[in-house]
Amino acid sequence: MATISRAQLLHHPSAYFSRLPHSHSSFSINFRRRKFSVTPPLFCSSSSSSASTNPSIVGDLLNYLNESWTQFHATAEAKRQLIAAGFHLLNENDEWDLRPGGRYFFTRNMSCLVAFAVGEKYIVGNGFHVIAAHADSPCLKLKPKSASSKSNYLMLNVQTYGGGLWHTWFDRDLSVAGRVIVRASDGSFLHKLVKVKRPLLRVPTLAIHLNRTVNTDGFKPNLETHLVPLLATKPEEAFPESKEKSSSSPKAAHHPLLMQILSDELCCDVDDIVNIELNICDTQPSCLGGANNEFIFSGRLDNLASSYCALRALVDSCGSPGDLSSEHAIWMIALFDNEEVGSDSYQGAGAPTMFQAMRRIAGSLANSYAGESAFDRAIRQSFLVSADMAHGVHPNFMDKHEEHHRPEMHKGLVIKHNANQRYATSGVTAFLFKEVAKMHNLPTQEFVVRNDMGCGSTIGPILASGVGIHTVDCGIAQLSMHSVREVCGKEDIGIAYKHFKAFYQTFSSIDRKLIVD
Repeated sequence: MATISRAQLLHHPSAYFSRLPHSHSSFSINFRRRKFSVTPPLFCSSSSSSASTNPSIVGDLLNYLNESWTQFHATAEAKRQLIAAGFHLLNENDEWDLRPGGRYFFTRNMSCLVAFAVGEKYIVGNGFHVIAAHADSPCLKLKPKSASSKSNYLMLNVQTYGGGLWHTWFDRDLSVAGRVIVRASDGSFLHKLVKVKRPLLRVPTLAIHLNRTVNTDGFKPNLETHLVPLLATKPEEAFPESKEKSSSSPKAAHHPLLMQILSDELCCDVDDIVNIELNICDTQPSCLGGANNEFIFSGRLDNLASSYCALRALVDSCGSPGDLSSEHAIWMIALFDNEEVGSDSYQGAGAPTMFQAMRRIAGSLANSYAGESAFDRAIRQSFLVSADMAHGVHPNFMDKHEEHHRPEMHKGLVIKHNANQRYATSGVTAFLFKEVAKMHNLPTQEFVVRNDMGCGSTIGPILASGVGIHTVDCGIAQLSMHSVREVCGKEDIGIAYKHFKAFYQTFSSIDRKLIVD
């Protein structure tokens, strides 16, 4: 057990956390002769293996969240885990040679991913059992020309992405992450991900002495002029080489100081960076919280929590020999980008990515089959779970929920209903998905929005109407949705994982018991 002083802990906390032996689950802190037991938060550095350090689904989710600052990093981490689990990487540009019992995946734009496992008893025309989610979250993104200077401050011009609670981004320790295009020594170009882990930026609020009515009139920042992060106080003259750059150079659009930081992270020359696509990210790690460690405090829970539960459910459902031996269907996950802005993009759910993949899969597995409309029949036998976070009832704003539909944390997945088809759930799809839970003694909840309030939507209706696939919309209850820091219940992560895994393993047997048409 390590004993440290209060002053040492306050001034150098990271040094003492890093010196702890991995076998210790707690340590003592001497605060004026009184000892307190402190449990370190469940997260680890990127160099550690999540499977070896945190065997629980919750611990692994925290690691995934801490790796996945952007949709690019989330996709890359999912790719790493799929390859480690034995899935075969496909390329959309190549011809596919698929076999029953095989496990495959591909990425698009490194921000969209489709993975699938083929049942060993698959025959032409059998269906797909799919869980679809999205990997993007509301954030700030650098503008194409981000360099700005005001009052001797170096600042970064940003765009707002999605419907964020932008006031929560003020006074946070922020940094940048995303992707960079780098010129290689042979003249080719490389796609690289970058993440600057140290606090680099801040959007400061205006002191109350200069805005006396903020607590009565509300905080109403102008998103163009007030939401501009500070980078440094050094003037541009500190980097005289920038004067020599052509105004058409990509590097002329961004502060030389920022470009130097990126080149240091990537171990390349500044001149080799030809383009950047960066998000502004909160640097505070995801962790457990609450008096009983029953909450998860994190950014990007919407919707990385759903994405990770789906990913793990697929991997674990077919991770052992024989898991696919009696399965007739194809199990699939689809993780999309750009849901927060409508999904209408090359890598979003509005593109035909998933359905094109389904058609190619059915065609590759058909071999010499000459029957009628194999793909169309497969779609009729398919089922889609649209997994996106749900609004848990807020104890301070209970009237915002319909009186009889107030989802709570730790009470299971929330099945979403909307008569105006903002959610794709029907009476049939809700029943089938709840039957999966019933077979495995898992709780479920129901949500419908109040009639006097607008209703959000998901990728569910987009995919359901794309080719006509049975769909249920569901999600994990959370608070502070679209804040820079969100919260959900720890128990719900385990329940969602079990529900998704049960969906893969038992849906075929349930679905055949109900005939509608």
